[in-house]
Formats: sequence, structure tokens, C-alpha cells
Amino acid sequence: MEQSKGGNRRQPSGGTALKSSEEEMRGLTVEGPLPAEANLLERLKEPCDENENACEIPGGKTRLMSGNGACVEGALAAGCNFFGGYPISPATEIAEMMSQRLPALGGKYIQMEDEIASMASIIGASIAGAKAMTATSGPGFSLMQENIGYAIMAEIPCVIVNVQRGGPSTGLPTKPSQGDVMQARWGTHGDHPIIAVCPNSVAETYRLTIFAFNLSERFRIPVIILLDEVVAHMREKIVIPPPESNFVINRLKPNTPPEWYIPYEETPSLVPPMANFGDGYRYNITGLTHDTHGFPTLKLNEVSALNRRLEAKIERNRKHIVLVTSEFIDDAEIAVFAYGSVSRSARRAVMMARKGGTKVGLVRPLTIWPFPNTTVQRLASRVKTIIVPEMNQGQLVGEVERNAQCRCKVVSLKTYDCTLMPPENILDAILEADR
Repeated sequence: MEQSKGGNRRQPSGGTALKSSEEEMRGLTVEGPLPAEANLLERLKEPCDENENACEIPGGKTRLMSGNGACVEGALAAGCNFFGGYPISPATEIAEMMSQRLPALGGKYIQMEDEIASMASIIGASIAGAKAMTATSGPGFSLMQENIGYAIMAEIPCVIVNVQRGGPSTGLPTKPSQGDVMQARWGTHGDHPIIAVCPNSVAETYRLTIFAFNLSERFRIPVIILLDEVVAHMREKIVIPPPESNFVINRLKPNTPPEWYIPYEETPSLVPPMANFGDGYRYNITGLTHDTHGFPTLKLNEVSALNRRLEAKIERNRKHIVLVTSEFIDDAEIAVFAYGSVSRSARRAVMMARKGGTKVGLVRPLTIWPFPNTTVQRLASRVKTIIVPEMNQGQLVGEVERNAQCRCKVVSLKTYDCTLMPPENILDAILEADR
């Protein structure tokens, strides 16, 4: 097992069951527990309310911080040592802070000429052995899509932060949105796996940024952190834990001599070890469909084997990837399925409705891709209505409907004027469903 620079050992694949994964949410049986990462993610089980960010962590440092700032601190805690980016609202603060923090810690910061080059720079840095990240928004995220596909095909770990803003095109650069949910899943062409996480608070942004780096390193895949302008710019009290309490994973490196190294070999874990360029290993990297040695191929068995492995390494490890939290599910007849900053309004609406006697619960995906299919399927068998509030014209609601399979009614509640949805709108939908 590899030792990270912060002294945190890479843990074995077995471990303690953690209810913050797609868990048995008070009786709702789901896909499986997340093993081993309890030190980092145990606190993600707790609901996000006014006191969530004021919790005490032994040895922690209390700070007043923005979501963008927490993203930077989480990246550094995870071992990020390279940032390549281009400033764009409302993600610019991430680049600004990285330009100050990274060089002081021995890392590298490069401002690129555009977002295409930014994505290319972190791919190159990762190939050379760095833990690399970029941050963008709106049209910048669109420009990154071709190189995101390249990183997926070439299995290059990296983290992309997308602070969602109003669109399309230049749109509303300083206003919030959740309009990039489907772009995060299908933005680059072709069938492909992807991982995307979506925090709803400053403290959660810190923890999920570490989680994103861990997933990227473990599964050799780009991971997207979907913030929105509200989470990025709001300031909350956060306790930064001491470095030794963070669980950090480093990519698996080959233990064979260079002449025996097969860069895309199908291993039992489906994730081949990754050699750093410059460490004596020479191998071909391409965006073309390739064989196990990295060279382009048209052989049907090699094409199908590669595509099958790329998908399977994520689908077979859903229990390590998909995080969902829930509240008030025990007796719920109505469920609100909300993510990101909208889930804060949703929680307030659920609490208001319960005070009035309505049996309603909240289910909140922290991982939105892969989508928590099993959670929604089993939830739909328990409740009569699922309400899906979103700051878009209705994107994730389609996935909810697909997995509910007509077992219950699914209500889309949407706002796309680039303002945060107020709790009263969600409360009205809850009361309407309860009639």
C-alpha cells in the first residue's frame, strides 16, 4: 500500500461500512457501503443545517471561508500539486488562491491561454505524476469537453471544478444555476463513464474535493466537482481538520520493470497501474481506441474489451463511489430529491412541512454521476410522490423518472431565472402532493 505525503496510508478495499454511501437509509436498502474512507466521510452523514459547519474537530482550525476557498484547501489536503487554469466567473477565486498557495507549498501554478489549454495542461501534469486540477465555469466547461474525453479514454486522473452559472453561452456570469448537470454526464461525445460530485455547503465542498481526488487517483478517471455560484461564494464557518485525519489515496504504480510493463492491462481491479513519464517507463498514450500496450487498434475483440473495461471499472465499484444522504425517511410518504444549493432550501421546506404534520423526507445525492439508481428505485417503492427541485429546466428529474419506473408520481419543480429556489416554493409542492 502506498504512503501519501501527508502520512495517510492507502487503505485496503475492505473496511468499515459507512452509511453516507448508498446506504440503508433508515430501512431503505441500497447499493452498498463505502469501505475504508470513514475518517474522511463519516461526517458527511450529518445533515447540513445552520450548525453543520460549526462542529468541533479535535486539532482542527476554525475558519470563515467561501466554498471556492474550501475547494482550494480540500485540493491541497488531497495532495494537489499542479493547477492549470484560466480565470472565469464565478470560479476565478479558485485560480487566484491556487496561484498563492501552490508555489508556497512547492507546487506548480500555470495560467493558460484558454480552457482548452487548461485541460490539456492538467492531463500532461498528471501523466508526469502530479495530482492535477483545473477550475472553470459556463463556456469554459464547454471548451474542456474534448480533452475530458481524451482523459477518459487514456485513463488519466484529474479533477475538474465547474462552478455552474447561468447560461447558455455567456449567460449570466455572476448568477447561480444547475444547468450543467447533463453536460457533466454527456458533454464529451461517445459512450463513456464519468464521476461527478455535488456539495451543498462550504464544509462539504472541502470533504468532497478530497473525495474527488481519491476517486480520480483510484479509478484513473477525470472527476468533476459541480459547485454552483451560491455554494462557491457563500461564507460559512468551517473547521479544517489536521492533515493526519484526512484519508488520501495515491494512484497505484507498477511494480514490474519497464520492459514488462503493460500500460492498459486488464487487472483484477480493472484499473491498471500507472507509470509516471520520466520514471523510466515508455508507453504510448492516445485518444484513439487502443490495445493493452496503448497503440491504436481496429480489432473488434480489443475495441470491445477496452470499452467494456472502462465502463465496468466504475459500474462495478458503485459502492465505493456513490454517496447519498437522507433525513426523515422512516415514515415518509413524500420524498424530496434535491442536490447542491437547492437541497438547503429543500431541507428547510421539509422541516416546515413536517411541523405541519406532513410525512415528508429528504434524499440528497452527493454523487450525481454515476446516478444513484438503486436508491431511487427503492425509494419509489416506498413513497407516493418524489419531488425534484432544480435550478434548471428539469435535468436530473429525467433520471429519477427513469428509475422510479411509474412506481410513484414524480414531480418536476424547476426554476431557471438564475435565482436560488426559495423553500416556500418547495413547501407548496409538498403540500400539493399531500392533498
